[in-house]
Amino acid sequence: MITPRLLAASIVAAGLLAELAAPASAQTWPTKSITFIVPFPAGGGTDAFARPIAAQLDQQLGQRIIIENRAGAGGTVGASAASKAAPDGYTFFVGAAHHTIAPALYPKLDYNILTDFVPVAVIAQPPQVVAVHPGKVQAKTLAELIAFAKANPDKLNYASAGNGTTHHLAGELFKLASKTSLTHVPYRGAGPAMQDLVAGQVDVMFDGLGTSAPQIQSGTLRGLAVAAPTRSPAIPDVPTAKEAGLEGFEVSTWYALWAPKGTPPAIVARMREEVAKALQAKPIADAWAKNGSPIPTLSGDEFGKFATSEVARWGKVVADAKVKLD
Repeated sequence: MITPRLLAASIVAAGLLAELAAPASAQTWPTKSITFIVPFPAGGGTDAFARPIAAQLDQQLGQRIIIENRAGAGGTVGASAASKAAPDGYTFFVGAAHHTIAPALYPKLDYNILTDFVPVAVIAQPPQVVAVHPGKVQAKTLAELIAFAKANPDKLNYASAGNGTTHHLAGELFKLASKTSLTHVPYRGAGPAMQDLVAGQVDVMFDGLGTSAPQIQSGTLRGLAVAAPTRSPAIPDVPTAKEAGLEGFEVSTWYALWAPKGTPPAIVARMREEVAKALQAKPIADAWAKNGSPIPTLSGDEFGKFATSEVARWGKVVADAKVKLD
């Protein structure tokens, strides 16, 4: 017969075993492959940073990092899937600045980027650049582009990685700052958008340097201005927007790693440490420099506070520009 005293002792013992098992689990993690959900197609800016850091983490953790591309609805399809993944330390979400814009544009999201995820770390923070197809757009400077756009409202179109992405909102911010009107052409990711820009199917793209820097370096695209306080070492001849005469246009397409809410804190802390270590590795430092991104230092609570401020910032841009989904 199980007496109350025996039952109480069993509960205490079970609790002690759980406490002992939790640290052991964190210490031995990972024991199998880890999935990084990337909410955009392969070939875009998110991929340009997610894949190299995944490869570096492969080496550090001794387990394979699998990239799972789940595109759609400005990155919200993948984010939704990631928010519902088992919080066991074997699924992480590689999101971006886009996901702090989405709340203002998608009022019926079934997840909350600030409460359904645990912030791990920002992995890259490349500034955006105003890139044009040199065969379709004759403007050699940002001032010439703005002058043409003012004289020809809506004649120029700009590609984005999709509704609600930083590419989209950067275009809206550009229109507000320059008092111009351009036509938005959304794609299912930065990769397809960049392909059409290179092919001359669209005129302009407000793109993160992760995908556009190589094209500008090769001369396939023309960079008119970097949306940052300082020039980028990746394309040093391209002026900042302020240098080019446009005030109030600063945008970075940052990328970051989140864990589903409920992931054991010890595992999150371990991943945070491994990401910091990976960002100091020479292959990553070289790749980030080529793609125009400084090595970021935002992680944990500081990254969480930054994400919260970004939700507020982009919410204001959406309201001021009266952005509607296309």
